[in-house]
Amino acid sequence: MATLFCAARVYTNDTFQNDQAIYVEDEEIKEIGPKKSMLEKYKGVQTVDWSHKAILPGTINAHNHSFQSLLRGIAADRPFLEWRDEALYRYTPLLDEEAIYTGALFAFGEMLKYGATTVSDFFYVHNGGTATDEAVIQAARDIGIRLVLARTMYDWDGAPTSYLETVEKAVERTRALAKKYQGSEMVHIHPAPHSPHGASPEMIKAGHRLAKELDTPFHIHVAEEMFEVEETLEKYGLRPVHYLDSLGVVDERMLAIHLVWLEDSEIQLLGNKNASLAYCPSSNMYLSDGVTNIPELLQSGVRITLGSDGACSNNRISVFEEMRMCSLLQKVTKLDGTCITAKQVYDMGTKTGAELLRLPVGELKEGLKADFVSVDLNDLSLSPKTELFANIVYSMQPNAIKDVVVNGKTIVENGALQSVSEQSIVKRVDDLFEKWNV
Repeated sequence: MATLFCAARVYTNDTFQNDQAIYVEDEEIKEIGPKKSMLEKYKGVQTVDWSHKAILPGTINAHNHSFQSLLRGIAADRPFLEWRDEALYRYTPLLDEEAIYTGALFAFGEMLKYGATTVSDFFYVHNGGTATDEAVIQAARDIGIRLVLARTMYDWDGAPTSYLETVEKAVERTRALAKKYQGSEMVHIHPAPHSPHGASPEMIKAGHRLAKELDTPFHIHVAEEMFEVEETLEKYGLRPVHYLDSLGVVDERMLAIHLVWLEDSEIQLLGNKNASLAYCPSSNMYLSDGVTNIPELLQSGVRITLGSDGACSNNRISVFEEMRMCSLLQKVTKLDGTCITAKQVYDMGTKTGAELLRLPVGELKEGLKADFVSVDLNDLSLSPKTELFANIVYSMQPNAIKDVVVNGKTIVENGALQSVSEQSIVKRVDDLFEKWNV
């Protein structure tokens, strides 16, 4: 089915163009051009009139834990380890397939309404198999978001048993899922050794080998908390990045999460090895983790994208919010209003994220998949229109986001989910907590 989306402005080639149209066919952007000539060229094609709206690329949430949306607000205002025990570990035994599906539907629905068209879900509640992984995948398919399942490989025996797998089983199950969904446009499987804390050296190396075999990135939490640094120093005599490098896994495939507690030598090593970062500024603030040194990482050559992290450690899951937070946090930490720009953080949340996840999205260009959002140019948070780009990054409120298209299909229309009703999602969550009786 072909559709012509006409808008007052379209963000393409790093600038807003006035009175443009996007021609979409077979889930792909086929052409972008002036509205008048495109209407003449594609007479008879279904037309969507967004005359008071601007079209932007959909955002890429490069790091999330969807089940954690169920735990939002639980164990608020606690130190990290108390938060982990009171929220994650306490509720983990209740997370069966139904709960995991409900949490994913909840998380993905909220993200879509806030403009995310792709999510990388770092998922580790496997319950000894792949049924819960399939529940996350089914939720993504039902609601219509593009999914990278960063299937976590976890063998630290201090964690709940439902997280744990042997190295052999983790590889076997992750490989099986990757092969099952090979060639899918909407579902992609990446190996994700949990962290130097949560995965043994053998598990980390196995995840890296599997990523090479599957030709994908691999995801890993690194240096989020100071206790993790102290632990690797005590166990291995090395700081986290140097330790991972000693295992041979710091390279262009590595998408590290957080990277809060680094020394200069680690920053330079990451840049030299072409590693990348999924930065979660709101989560780092919420859990009082610290502040990642973004300007220096960028200067060293590390490529950076943005993630929300789980909704019980943020507690919002909007990539537009993370753009703003990334910029403001760096400016105040460095006492330098010029150390990072709106354009840099915007790219982190869109095209850089797509590039690092190896997906043909993140920009409005011919030949890429039709993943985009519309925003209401008459929303108060976007005025004055002369400063539209800066206002999208620094002042836009979620209610300005009106429509979300993923793979050519309208998933959010005039602010309302079309694929799954919001009321049904809220009811599922309410019923789940009534069943849990906690």
